[in-house]
Amino acid sequence: MLGPAGTGKTMMAKALPGVLPALTPEEAVEITRIYSAAGTLPPGQGLITSRPVRSPHHTASSPAVVGGGAVPRPGEISLAHRGVLFLDELAEFPRVVLETLRQPLEDHVVTISRASGSLRFPASFMLVAAMNPTPKGDMPAGEVGRRAMERYLSRISGPLLDRIDIHVEAPAVPFEQLTGRRERGTDSAAMRGLAAGARERQIRRQGAGTPNSRLSGRELDELAPMAEECRAVLRHAMTELKLSARAYDKIRRVARTIADIEGSDRLEVGHVSEAVGYRLLDRSV
Repeated sequence: MLGPAGTGKTMMAKALPGVLPALTPEEAVEITRIYSAAGTLPPGQGLITSRPVRSPHHTASSPAVVGGGAVPRPGEISLAHRGVLFLDELAEFPRVVLETLRQPLEDHVVTISRASGSLRFPASFMLVAAMNPTPKGDMPAGEVGRRAMERYLSRISGPLLDRIDIHVEAPAVPFEQLTGRRERGTDSAAMRGLAAGARERQIRRQGAGTPNSRLSGRELDELAPMAEECRAVLRHAMTELKLSARAYDKIRRVARTIADIEGSDRLEVGHVSEAVGYRLLDRSV
């Protein structure tokens, strides 16, 4: 999420876990084993039954985030297994720390190697990040401000951004909306119902062990069929935005999920267009 300070990015990130489906018994056991191995299992608690949410500070070191130490221990990405890893002020994290996330985001495990051997820790987490457009926290104006924003955004490498499925803007809230009558939006309970319904459709179609985020290109060809008009939209986006093959599959996975939320078996133009619109940082902001 990219936007000026005070637009609710952190609030939305903290609300996200309440929208996610409940843990399965197998997932609860996995998480409990990790916390037990790390020595962080709460006293008197036999089983962790809620999805973990980890929010390391931007001063955290690489071993703290991905795991390590003289005696290797799970890091924040493993403690966020089956849950959410929230990185606030993403651009303030050291680049070397952010780059260590690239492999776990792809493989869902992290390997810690030492002279005495190697250990593999599970790291299947949802990465959620928030950042301001400039160090000052405001949306820049004019050419000078534009260049300042580009320098600030350049702290996040292209390969890391390419691995993030959704990039969205969190714009400033107009004064009239703050002071006027507020319309009731969709609450967490309703969102959780939509997410649970989409997850059930995925399980019926491809099994519990392969969510949309894990579908390969070949599986997407079979499970996310597109009509020619959808292909035309995606072809135009790939050409104009110069997207990578990884982004191509990510757009299809997101579009497949949007279709699941709407109860559609096939991808429609609206699903693909919406998924393309979530690639904010692949084009000029």
